Amino acid sequence: MENVLRPVTVVGTAVLVTLVVGWAVDTVLRTVDARHTETPLWGLLRRCRIPFQLVLCTALLRASYRAAHLAKDHTAAVGQILNLVLIGACAWLAVRVASALVDASYDRYASNANNAARVRRVRTQVTLIQRVVTAVVVVVAIASMLFTFPEMRAVGASVLASAGIIGIVAGVAAQSTLGNLFAGLQIAFGDMVRIGDTVVVDREWGTVEEITLTYLTVRTWDERRITMPVSYFTSKPFENWSRGDPMMTGTVFFHLDHSAPIDLMRERLHLVLKECEQWDRRAWGLVVIDTTPTTIQVRALVTAKDADDIFTLRCVVREQLLDWVRREHPYALPRINTAPAPGLDAEPPHPPAAPPTSDDIGPGPGAR
Repeated sequence: MENVLRPVTVVGTAVLVTLVVGWAVDTVLRTVDARHTETPLWGLLRRCRIPFQLVLCTALLRASYRAAHLAKDHTAAVGQILNLVLIGACAWLAVRVASALVDASYDRYASNANNAARVRRVRTQVTLIQRVVTAVVVVVAIASMLFTFPEMRAVGASVLASAGIIGIVAGVAAQSTLGNLFAGLQIAFGDMVRIGDTVVVDREWGTVEEITLTYLTVRTWDERRITMPVSYFTSKPFENWSRGDPMMTGTVFFHLDHSAPIDLMRERLHLVLKECEQWDRRAWGLVVIDTTPTTIQVRALVTAKDADDIFTLRCVVREQLLDWVRREHPYALPRINTAPAPGLDAEPPHPPAAPPTSDDIGPGPGAR
């Protein structure tokens, strides 16, 4: 009977202590979060409850499993399993705590910052820092798990002895991966491209949606996702429409007839812009920039606060001005002239015929 009660008592006590302590910690965090609403840290730390309880329960069992006589014939195996679970739970807890600290710092900065570009820059850096910390914690946890096995300790000593050769081989084999890794860090802290930036890559226009240590995802205007290695952005030119000041200037081109009323069209453009909320009222204009034998090229210039608004504004201007020209001045639309020029009522006289040549005149009557 004692062989059954002791393990049950030890395991039940560990679980009960874990639940009580977890509930107490969660209550404290909830109370502190309600009192300090200016920072989300305490609310974010509540996400660490499950890994914290797992660490606590595993540690209690690891300390008392021998006294509980759990699996007497497999004591070493039970201890090894508890060691592995404890290491994994500690790594999980460390990742959650680091994520809570980083997210809280970013939220506080974003709530007080007025510059959207700086907020996107900090968000990009914070995201990559989180991924670096997660990768380091996972690597350390896996290494710690492996070194709990006696056989792996001997292998570890051999690896350390030949670390130089292995480092060279690994560097050559993983050259592309390491290049992307350092390119990701360069992007994060070099402020080349940030999450939320509007970019043009390979003639595709889109918004940077995600930046990792090895790849970058761009969401295009038609909801496609383009995944590219981050090394692309450090080795090839690309357009970043959001770097620095996001305000933009856009143009709309029209091909019209030479008789188009440019002054009236300019006034109509101003009325359209006044009614459009995307116009930021910085600048506007309409001029003739080119002419051909059949048409003239008119350019309308507009401004907006960012890339999304400038695209919408250009579409609105193009649509409304074309509709206005079609309704009010249809003669200004481009056309092909087939009528004679004004003032010429009759056809020009034909040129005089050329005098006949000797070849055109036949032989005379005396010829034989």
